[in-house]
Amino acid sequence: MQYMVSIAFGPVPSRRLGMSLGINNIPPKFCSYSCVYCQIGNTDTITTERSRFYDTSSIVMEVERRIEKAISSGSRIDYLTFVPDGEPTLDHLLGDEIRLLKDKGPKIAVITNSSLLWDTEVRKDLVQADWISIKVDTVDSNIWRRINRPSPHLKLEGIINGIKDFVAEFNGYLATETMLVSGMNDGDKTLEETSDFLKSLEPDTAYISIPTRPPAVGWLKPPTEEIVNQAYQIFSKKLQRVELLTGYEGNLFAYTGNVTDDILRVVSVHPMREEAINEMLSKANCGWETIEEMIARKQLKEVEYQGVRFFMRPHSL
Repeated sequence: MQYMVSIAFGPVPSRRLGMSLGINNIPPKFCSYSCVYCQIGNTDTITTERSRFYDTSSIVMEVERRIEKAISSGSRIDYLTFVPDGEPTLDHLLGDEIRLLKDKGPKIAVITNSSLLWDTEVRKDLVQADWISIKVDTVDSNIWRRINRPSPHLKLEGIINGIKDFVAEFNGYLATETMLVSGMNDGDKTLEETSDFLKSLEPDTAYISIPTRPPAVGWLKPPTEEIVNQAYQIFSKKLQRVELLTGYEGNLFAYTGNVTDDILRVVSVHPMREEAINEMLSKANCGWETIEEMIARKQLKEVEYQGVRFFMRPHSL
């Protein structure tokens, strides 16, 4: 079965952005990293080369259609968010897409792993957005390679310098995100080093997150509550605003009239909990047999993580 890409999905509830209409501007699993905690699984194509994946007009039209469906179904949209199944800045046309979508109403957000910020053209594209999240899991190159499993063409020093350059150029809302992995980047020394670097960036908000969905590797564990609290205390001593992303974002996924299509669009980049699936089925007046049929057709697979049932797109189709 061939996987059909959904360019626009949602709106979905976001712990940072309210109701976010996602934009999937990258083909499945093209990324510069293959993070151990990735909720979509291991990266199929690890690359740092920017490419033209989809026509800009196709992305804009699909987003416009999705906005109309969401509004007609009574859903609000706070942000149009580039949060694809891969790294959004690999899209060579990202700047054009941001520019053309800025007049559609909602603000523009981009969630990036920061790995291409050494590239001047990438920074030029991103400065057009209203809200940017940059990933900083660690500033230790050995830990970085173990957690983010980057392309061999990348060097952490270059990324760090690129982040500094971008922050100096960007006038919008800057968020940072640090994903904590038990036994890897959650020690006091590492947390102190990471927070020292983040302090130099002066972000509007520094987010600390833990894996809440099934990760790419089975051995990964989230840190304990005590460790998360310790990380929060260390960050808070140096940064003005620190927030934890450790809870569930909720079940307010938009239903736009086709429950199968809505679910497939979301799980292409965002595994859904069983309770969220049930909420979507309830809105559509459908029973669980809809999910069983999707599993039988290999459109969905079920996994369990931390005692919770999730449904996601199979990695290999």
